[in-house]
Amino acid sequence: MTQALGFGMSLNETHDAALRSWVQSANEPDTDFPIQNLPLAAFRPRGEGAFRIGAAIGDQIVDLAHPTVAALLEPRIAQACRGAELNELMALGPDAWARLRMSLSRALTVGNAEQDRLRSALIAQDAVQFGLPARIGDFSDFYTSIHHATAVGRLLRPEQPLLPNYKWIPIAYHGRASSLRVSGAEVARPAGQIRLSAAEAPILAPSRRLDYEVELGVLIGVGNRAGQPIPIGQAWNHVFGVVLLNDWSARDIQAWEYQPLGPFLSKSFATTISPWVVSAEALLPFRGPWSRPADDPQPLPYLQDAQDQASGALDIVLEASIVTAAMRATGQPAALLSGSSCRHAYWTVAQMVAHHTVNGCNLVAGDLLGTGTQSGPAAVEAGSLIELTTGGREPLALPNGERRTFLEDGDEICLRGFGEREGFVRIGLGSATGRVVSAEMRT
Repeated sequence: MTQALGFGMSLNETHDAALRSWVQSANEPDTDFPIQNLPLAAFRPRGEGAFRIGAAIGDQIVDLAHPTVAALLEPRIAQACRGAELNELMALGPDAWARLRMSLSRALTVGNAEQDRLRSALIAQDAVQFGLPARIGDFSDFYTSIHHATAVGRLLRPEQPLLPNYKWIPIAYHGRASSLRVSGAEVARPAGQIRLSAAEAPILAPSRRLDYEVELGVLIGVGNRAGQPIPIGQAWNHVFGVVLLNDWSARDIQAWEYQPLGPFLSKSFATTISPWVVSAEALLPFRGPWSRPADDPQPLPYLQDAQDQASGALDIVLEASIVTAAMRATGQPAALLSGSSCRHAYWTVAQMVAHHTVNGCNLVAGDLLGTGTQSGPAAVEAGSLIELTTGGREPLALPNGERRTFLEDGDEICLRGFGEREGFVRIGLGSATGRVVSAEMRT
């Protein structure tokens, strides 16, 4: 089973839908982590100090630093997997990533001669604590969903919802890497300058319009030298994998500060990502054709590539759900808020990478690129509350009778994502959760 898809990657035996693992939970139809996935994370058993690298298989983690596992790997790969973060492995490049994935797939397949010995390298996922998967030095957040950009534009700039450069440039802003948090960390309600509609002067106050944003995060593996752009045809060779990303947003702070230079305090207080990095290779079955309307401007030549048009779209479904404090107290399940797919994005991952570096900007291993809120064309596919509630004017009714315009203290947002395609096994991205807590206003 080998099918070339360009960008130096191809479908191979690791994608075979017939593969089964001797870890039985990996064979359950609803698992996020079948043997066809094998995402990586930084973890540590609860009560221990040092993080280490592991691969998910069903409800278990394979400790890649375990001697039995390390013995199955090439020495340079085994050495890179002894770290507390993925950066050293990321820097080895796509050939090493593929070799690691192949080695793990074969080791975890039913009938492997080492399976009894490898059981000692397993640890249950519910017995560990996760850290950020990589040392993330820089975070750039893009704006690739035209549906989100237009919907928010109608609320903020009804006279011109979509700015004229949107269809020409993959717009992004430079985010704050220091406030990135792994799933499960609390999110303190931010304070900032807010201008109330009836007042001329702004006030300093906690945000009253706290929102979430459903995004995909793209982690860079091999970087590029300063002054040497990454051509779009080579972009995926620099992508290590993806995570779920929630770019929490204070809409009232944002509305006052975002012109002329864009968001600042409204975004820099917290960004939540999932712990598991799903590899670019594992995502191959869920790539498909990308195009845009014929009457829209076509991308400039540096943003055009035949292979990107043939397989640049990423059909990853992203969902957001909520559990309020009242729901938690009465044991009610999470309520689904929305669901959409990254296939609706106006700009591709390869275009993001190519544009980010066209000026000579050098990316490094561990850099994070957010896709921006992934909203679809239908109202129920909106990836944020500002869209779902039309700027807070139309509150959402939750199953328990509560209503929400924006997030309240105690609300927990959970993002989930998965790829699903006939002929292949469904793979998931795990989850990215964060609970809003109150914070005293800083003066």
